[in-house]
Amino acid sequence: MRERQASQGARRAREFEAFVAGAAGRLLHAATLLTAEAPDDNPRARRLLTLSLAHTYACWDRLRGEDPYDRARQYLAARFARAAWHQYGGLGRGRPHPDSPLGALVPQERLILVLRLYEGVAEEQAAALLGLPTERVRTICERATATLLHPPRGPAPKVGGAKVVPS
Repeated sequence: MRERQASQGARRAREFEAFVAGAAGRLLHAATLLTAEAPDDNPRARRLLTLSLAHTYACWDRLRGEDPYDRARQYLAARFARAAWHQYGGLGRGRPHPDSPLGALVPQERLILVLRLYEGVAEEQAAALLGLPTERVRTICERATATLLHPPRGPAPKVGGAKVVPS
């Protein structure tokens, strides 16, 4: 009995190691995009990845034909959404990260954009994962894409040393 359990444990560990070897890089990149951290300095993204992989390993035996990558991605997205909710008081709020291409987006926009465009998740699946109507996911994705393609302009630069005196 113990030999059988040890054999199953070893098989489980090998399967999971193979999964991590193939999926961890892509999941880390997704987490880095979500957190809007620099790729070489991404402690929050690495923590998200670690939690997601730990959760996937914990339910590895219960996957039964389910794609482990989908499970890891779902947990990653849910954990990011929960953290953003607690940190910023909602997914629609947050500090901009000027060093990141996605830094101008609020957490919810980043999450939907990463799920839809980077991960290729269908609108319906993203909506179900986030508990939003499909039309809302589509609208947020379009708004986020427009923000990235046409960023808002900053204040106009000052010309010379002329001062404007209000009258």
